[in-house]
Amino acid sequence: MTSLLPQFISAATSRLSQWTMIIRTRRVVSLAPVLIIAILVCLSCLAAQAQTQNQTQAQTRQQLLQKLDSGQLRDAVLLGQEAVSRWPRDAQFRHYLGVAYFQTGDLKQAQEQLTRARDLNPKDSATHFDLALVLLSQHDYTGAAEELEAAIKLNPSNALAHMLLGRVYLNSNRSLPAVEEFKTTLKLDPAMRLGHYHLGFAYFSLGRNDEAISEYKEELRRSGESPAVVYELGRSLLANGKYEAAVTYLQRGTELDAPNPDVWYNLGKAQALAGQAARAESSLRKAAELNPRDPSPHYQLARVLEKLGKTEEARIERERFAELKKAQPASAGMATGRDQ
Repeated sequence: MTSLLPQFISAATSRLSQWTMIIRTRRVVSLAPVLIIAILVCLSCLAAQAQTQNQTQAQTRQQLLQKLDSGQLRDAVLLGQEAVSRWPRDAQFRHYLGVAYFQTGDLKQAQEQLTRARDLNPKDSATHFDLALVLLSQHDYTGAAEELEAAIKLNPSNALAHMLLGRVYLNSNRSLPAVEEFKTTLKLDPAMRLGHYHLGFAYFSLGRNDEAISEYKEELRRSGESPAVVYELGRSLLANGKYEAAVTYLQRGTELDAPNPDVWYNLGKAQALAGQAARAESSLRKAAELNPRDPSPHYQLARVLEKLGKTEEARIERERFAELKKAQPASAGMATGRDQ
């Protein structure tokens, strides 16, 4: 609009001079009609320019979305940069550019653009949600929780946002609010994949094993076998003292996820408690082989070997356990959540 102002002034001045001459000869009483016509002409030009600009903006936005949808991420970044340069206060362009950066793995730029988009339009739930994803990728659970809470406040029916917030709460040792978020998730979307799994995990972290077992079984019924669900169900059964049932699920867990040392460790522990010492020895040796720095399998193995009468081997395993335990950081034992 500023660029047209000098032209308008010049044109209006010229027309004013012409009409002044007419007035002198024809004795026209007022200049008002002249000024009205000049203003209307100028406004018409400005409206046409604004319409063209809006059309260009809309076309650019559509092109950017198409590139994101089709996976043309490099082109999306370039077009997004151009759009942001041209329309720096357009929150949507910054949002889309942030998404493009995120999908290319540039988390720093993604966070910067999404933060600016949020600041330009703090009432857009989708921007808060996508910014939370970027923060989660950087393990910033505090920041992610704030953005997810804001997204949910603006759009309470976003089931996925509730589930992610529950996971963030779990990672921040806030199991009770996590349970509530997972319950809300399932109310909003009963078919949410892994919804019951996450709720079961939250219950297990609170020591509510019966409820955890129930949720894991429901997840298996709804979604079929999943290595994580089968393992967690076996672990919950083990913690609940149901050793034979735990062996069944943990044995299946080793078939579904053979490279996972935790499955073999818990299977060996369950087998030992179920009176299957020989099988427990084999499972615990496998766990120690897969994770040589973990002291826990050696502790359990020493106990199993004592039961089998292998006293010397048990002594060697106890010494190995002590060496590995000493080499661990002070918090490592707590981090594993194991009682050895």
